[in-house]
Amino acid sequence: MRVAVLSPVAWRTPPRHYGPWEQVASNIAEGMVNKGAEITLFATGDSITQGKLEAVCATGYEEDRSQDAKVLECLHISNLMEKANEFDLIHNNFDFLPLTYSGLIKTPVITTIHGFSSPRIIPVYKKYNDTSHYVSISNADRSPELKYLDTVYNGLNVPEFAFNAQAEDYLLYFGRIHHDKGAAEAIQIAKRTNRKLLIAGIIQDANYYREKVEPFIDNEQIVYVGHAGPEKRQELLGKSAALLHPINFNEPFGMSVAEAMLCGTPVIAFNKGSMPELINDQETGFLVNNVDEAAQAVANLSSISRQNCHDWAKANFSSEKMVDDYYRLYQQILS
Repeated sequence: MRVAVLSPVAWRTPPRHYGPWEQVASNIAEGMVNKGAEITLFATGDSITQGKLEAVCATGYEEDRSQDAKVLECLHISNLMEKANEFDLIHNNFDFLPLTYSGLIKTPVITTIHGFSSPRIIPVYKKYNDTSHYVSISNADRSPELKYLDTVYNGLNVPEFAFNAQAEDYLLYFGRIHHDKGAAEAIQIAKRTNRKLLIAGIIQDANYYREKVEPFIDNEQIVYVGHAGPEKRQELLGKSAALLHPINFNEPFGMSVAEAMLCGTPVIAFNKGSMPELINDQETGFLVNNVDEAAQAVANLSSISRQNCHDWAKANFSSEKMVDDYYRLYQQILS
């Protein structure tokens, strides 16, 4: 089976720090190589894969801002599509733009929809409803206007997240600093419970950071530690008493939520989007509706078994399970 895995070109695949789509594309590609598939990863030139690498740029446009993102994306996608007849299947992890080529090639395309940046992109997906194969990353993140082949949860490389039975006393916010992700609400929860809060993530909205986050950083109770690479990420997630995920949008999946539980860390999340699918309420964390309920959940953390958190995440969100699910879909399409 010859499969082209198309990753974005914003960041390296797998990412050094941030890049959830790139991380999932990497886990799919490497898992498929291990299953014996012939994989070509279309990604940035500095990407790492056991398969064959195809690249039109040395680094991603978020890591080298001298590059034009739209130009890079066009060159990247066209490079794959001009070689489409070399593959039995194309696995698109790069949003809606590659679909605009799919009517011009004979190779079937399976597209993982990693969330909708806006309802305005749905007409492109609708146009290819009958000729493409769509996979959602949660049941919550589906458009009623689209036809889906299946839901496949994002999968993590389990060995990269060591289980930690003993937590320290701090709470953790882990994600981009943006209103959607609720950094300000995490600070309110920490203040309400008089707990230390570590904040880790890239600053995606500078105004939001300056107005809603920075004034509260005292480097004693509220500490911003910057973005965290893989080793730092594991340490932060594994040692925290809980991950706070007080989101203000319908989260399509939430990689940090699965990562935290895999380390044994319970998650306190606002009950939006995919959260009821990821969190086993009162078993691996708490689904809450506001800051007050989150503060109460912090007080009840001792009722959660960290072993349960790890076991749940391993059973539902491992890379092996994700790859098995996609492999089954590949066979279904090709048959």
